[in-house]
Amino acid sequence: MTRRVAITGIGVIAPGGIGTDAFWNRILSGRSATRTITTFDPASFRSRMAAECDFDPTAHGLSPQEIRRMDRAAQFAVVCTRECLADSGLSPGEVAATRTGVTVGSAVGCTINLENEYLVLSDGGRRWHVDHEYAVPHLYDYFVPSSLAAEVAWEVGAEGPVSLVSDGCTAGIDAIGYACQLIRDDEADVVIAGGTEAPIAPITVACFDAIKATSAHNDDPEHALRPYDVSRNGFVLGEGAAMFVLEELGHARRRGARIYATIDAVATRANAFHMTGLQADGREMAEAIRVVLDRARVRPEQVGWVSMHGTGTKQNDRHETAAVKRSLGEHAYRTPASSIKSMVGHSLGAIGAIETAACALAITHGMVPPTANLHEQDPELDLDYVPLHARQWTVDVALNVGSGFGGFQSAMVLSRPEAVAR
Repeated sequence: MTRRVAITGIGVIAPGGIGTDAFWNRILSGRSATRTITTFDPASFRSRMAAECDFDPTAHGLSPQEIRRMDRAAQFAVVCTRECLADSGLSPGEVAATRTGVTVGSAVGCTINLENEYLVLSDGGRRWHVDHEYAVPHLYDYFVPSSLAAEVAWEVGAEGPVSLVSDGCTAGIDAIGYACQLIRDDEADVVIAGGTEAPIAPITVACFDAIKATSAHNDDPEHALRPYDVSRNGFVLGEGAAMFVLEELGHARRRGARIYATIDAVATRANAFHMTGLQADGREMAEAIRVVLDRARVRPEQVGWVSMHGTGTKQNDRHETAAVKRSLGEHAYRTPASSIKSMVGHSLGAIGAIETAACALAITHGMVPPTANLHEQDPELDLDYVPLHARQWTVDVALNVGSGFGGFQSAMVLSRPEAVAR
């Protein structure tokens, strides 16, 4: 019998909302958290906006030693882990350490501390030969992104499988997918899984500036990220994290846990086409959706909401719109399909996990978040993108899709336990 995977705890740090409840209220509000960058002077950059988290590590229980040791991305992951564990009701020692695993997704790892330490070691970039004696003891941890997963494992005492998934902007979905596989393969009973990212640093902004992927609506930061709108011109960088307690469904039921949703399948495909380009027909994402629906034994007409990738770039919006129509057929036109990136920005490897939290909460509360800033829909794009206002809507099955540089396409199916006949 296939072991099913349940979400029993959620922890979220996102722009405009620290904690799961604040995050959910924010994305239902239809208000964007994007603003002019405050963490460094962005005046020299083409795109000068980001969706920043108002996060105080001390206020959220991190010690001075932890703050000094951990990059901001690791801090996000650990604080989210504490929230999801408390939310799950799991007691210390309730699950054997060797039956507890961790998987974390991140695209760019410990960017902030790595860049800051380079500036110190190179004297602001003036010295080609750096003096290692100026390095902090934790520099290796910043250099190796697996340190993010190690911090979470230390936090929960996990002695089972521990890993870091880093495949760009689908990393959050793919890390959760790998966690589900560990549970289905009976490698673990509980896995702490999700994604974390703190990329708002000059090096990241410069990289996206170079390829003109980010929005140039600097005069109106709050409304700069406009998925599916005729005036869209790119995404806005974000940061944040979401972590989950994932359990084998029978294990969760035996201990009387609250179950937000089950994760029924995850599928990943690649386009073998271009590092950043997407084909307009959406064939590769459609293939990921076809495979994930088949694995989950869900028919296209059972999908109640599509959590879109929705970056606000012209080629992405066309690509995924075509993919949803290609895979769901006529049902695509009857299915709400919205993008929460319009409110929390694009946090690269974390966003797929944050969008997974939105899916679980949509199933739980019967509400669909809107696409903010969508005032004039591009006539080429003809789905129901839920413009501006959240919608009360029964969601028994949610489809979460993601797209990443390198041609990665991932899809996830979540459902209300026992609500869907397969």
